[in-house]
Amino acid sequence: MLLLTCPNCGVTAEETEFHGGGEAHIKRFSDGSDDTEFTSYLFEKKNPRGVVFERWRHVYGCGKWFHAARCSATLQVFGTYSAQTSEPPSAILNAIRAKRPDWKYTP
Repeated sequence: MLLLTCPNCGVTAEETEFHGGGEAHIKRFSDGSDDTEFTSYLFEKKNPRGVVFERWRHVYGCGKWFHAARCSATLQVFGTYSAQTSEPPSAILNAIRAKRPDWKYTP
């Protein structure tokens, strides 16, 4: 089970208190976008084995969105951070590199 810490209110809880919202740091398309962009957004998701950056919402707490960096294979959480950031903070990238020296961040 994942243990996540909400960076907005500071509560650490099991993943059942949160709700996953998909990939972080992607452009979300909606009304007004062309069919190719919208199809890509809906159906062409990355699903890597290893480090992933995801959106989460603290449903049974403050209700705010945040991002989490974790490993999809081991469920290790490297950190959480504000959803208002366009890239992961350097402290989280350094924590990932400390555990996985060969890992490279590709936005």
